[in-house]
Amino acid sequence: MKRRLNASAAEVFQAWTDPALLMRWFGPENVRTTEVAVDPRIGGAYRVVMLENTGERHEISGSYYEVVENERLAFSWSWVTTPERVSRVTVTFKPDGDGTILTLLHEKLFDEQAVKGHTHGWTGSLGKLEALFS
Repeated sequence: MKRRLNASAAEVFQAWTDPALLMRWFGPENVRTTEVAVDPRIGGAYRVVMLENTGERHEISGSYYEVVENERLAFSWSWVTTPERVSRVTVTFKPDGDGTILTLLHEKLFDEQAVKGHTHGWTGSLGKLEALFS
């Protein structure tokens, strides 16, 4: 997935690594992020808790493989309900004039249903991220 954001690469990178900012945009439209913990360094961990409008709770966690400030993040991704299904997310931040091209790749998803669900989730999340910078 790609998005052009009206913010510098440093600002977009911060939106991915600052818990207060992550809480403002992370999760699809029917979800509110309620807890975020991040340690954005190689080997550092993160944890995100989200609540759907229905009250259903979702929790993801993982650790960082790559952290290149203002350029790239790569991290593992696992739902607390299916910890054996570990996938990988890579996000790059490329300056583009007065904005940034964000590219997100989510690999090693368990099955086609997981691909569809994560595509929906990331589409909503990235829409909220765009709105954060509009």
